[in-house]
Amino acid sequence: MIPLVDVKAQYAPLLPRIREAIDGVLEDGRFVFGPNVAAFEEEAARYLNVRETIGVANGTDAIVLVLNALGIGAGDEVVCPAFTFYATAEAVARAGATPVFADIDPSTLNLDPADVADRITPRTKAILAVHLFGRPAPLAALAALGVPLIEDAAQAFGSPEIATHGVASTFSFYPTKNLFALGDGGLVAVDDPELAERIRMLRFHGSKSKRIFEYVGTNSRLDEIQAAVLRIFLRQLDDWTLARREAAQRYRELGLGEACAVPADEPGHVYHLFVSRSPTADSIREALTAAEIGNAQYYLPPLHLQPALRYLGYSEGDLPETERAARENFSIPLWAGISAAQQDRVVATVLAAGRIAA
Repeated sequence: MIPLVDVKAQYAPLLPRIREAIDGVLEDGRFVFGPNVAAFEEEAARYLNVRETIGVANGTDAIVLVLNALGIGAGDEVVCPAFTFYATAEAVARAGATPVFADIDPSTLNLDPADVADRITPRTKAILAVHLFGRPAPLAALAALGVPLIEDAAQAFGSPEIATHGVASTFSFYPTKNLFALGDGGLVAVDDPELAERIRMLRFHGSKSKRIFEYVGTNSRLDEIQAAVLRIFLRQLDDWTLARREAAQRYRELGLGEACAVPADEPGHVYHLFVSRSPTADSIREALTAAEIGNAQYYLPPLHLQPALRYLGYSEGDLPETERAARENFSIPLWAGISAAQQDRVVATVLAAGRIAA
């Protein structure tokens, strides 16, 4: 069996350091807002080249907190993709605003700036761009549209192209992410100190202390144990990213592109997932499953056709490139440390399935 992702293979060599870090937290006895959270926030800010980062409970909360801190809510619109995980649009709805879905560029699977421009109205208060599957969104083109840009970078920690154009960037440390925790966790990165202060207050019930409450906030905190582990993993991230990029390149060199459209490489792509496309994706996934090789199909149905978002009024055919990508995509195993033999087997299976389908 080859899994889609093997997180344990990445952290197993670090177990002595992980256990030592967790023991240190247990000895210290500070589990919330402890020294590791403060240190990780500083280290992450240096890594991302931003002024401040704020640790939160998860990546969804990170987006909601940014929207709340920007005062985006009822009556406002936020343009975002429908080809992404549900949390992106869910966060907009949780903030009380209306998600407005724009179509994607079929060559990148990220937001199409031209289509985004067509969706902007006087009610548009932000563009929420996702760096999908670790590939940077077209930030400069989106920022040029003149609307505040928020980066959903949950799948792209480690890319030097992120956190460069938006008013804030949000991250998830769910265990399958490029930079992952041993549980849930999230982060917001900002350069504006006033915005950072509001987010810090909103994550702790709208308060700077436990006595005076200035906003209606929430309880969303990165815990000390996860921060201690994240500090270890952050120091490994560049090596992990290099290994992911090398594995992605090896898939190309093995001829995977003979059977499907593989993601093109570009600077800053960190390959959270290796997602390819084919009109015969169903057959390819069936062959991979039969060979006990992990695989997945993402975001079908896409967000504009999800039951919880029917109230927005979208219909099938409204976002043709999004809908086609949802039908045609398939993901194959990739993580930092996947072996050459595993990749050989994956490619052989896909090529055989592609020839049969043809």
